[in-house]
Amino acid sequence: MLALFDLDNTLIDRQGGLGTWAGDFARSRGLSEDGAALLCARLRARAYPDDFVLLREELGLRDTADALWREYVEGLARAVCCFPGVPAGLAVLRNLGWTLGIATNGAVAIQHAKLHATGLDAFFDGVTVSEAVGVRKPGRTLFDAAAAACGVSLAAGGWMVGDNPATDIGGAGAVGLRTVWVAGTREWADGPHKPDVVVSSALEAIEVLQKLTG
Repeated sequence: MLALFDLDNTLIDRQGGLGTWAGDFARSRGLSEDGAALLCARLRARAYPDDFVLLREELGLRDTADALWREYVEGLARAVCCFPGVPAGLAVLRNLGWTLGIATNGAVAIQHAKLHATGLDAFFDGVTVSEAVGVRKPGRTLFDAAAAACGVSLAAGGWMVGDNPATDIGGAGAVGLRTVWVAGTREWADGPHKPDVVVSSALEAIEVLQKLTG
């Protein structure tokens, strides 16, 4: 059976890693706490090379935008970590015969860097990033591509695990996948595609899938 996973703030703590990287970067450039806060604010939702053109000007940095992007990719990959129990849980799913894929929005370079740095790339049959596909979740094209990258058809069904109500749960529900919402402490709001399962953590989501096997 197919299980697709979102990456940021589902399997890895991107926001925590971003705060760590921004603080380290600001100190390395002699920036104030306000500089670190600006970095977090600008890059909180997503980050692409073009973002560093503006940040370079706002922060008065001498580095080129390309150099800043490379530093961000390398630094954030080192700063992020998996949520507790994720690697071991994914290993169990693979041993149980699940086909596992990543379906994530973002830039190819940073998403692959985070997967490699955390060791999560070893658990997945396919990795699909919106920049490479040209469509972001909740677009159907990304989910089709994610299934194909795993060697299966979306028509065969499966599951999507993610933290974003609109892009992960709404998008996956619209294409016929069953869904597990990693909610943390949030409550579900009204929407056309209610999650099949609500959990507080990625590990709980993985345990739900484990129990469905066999």
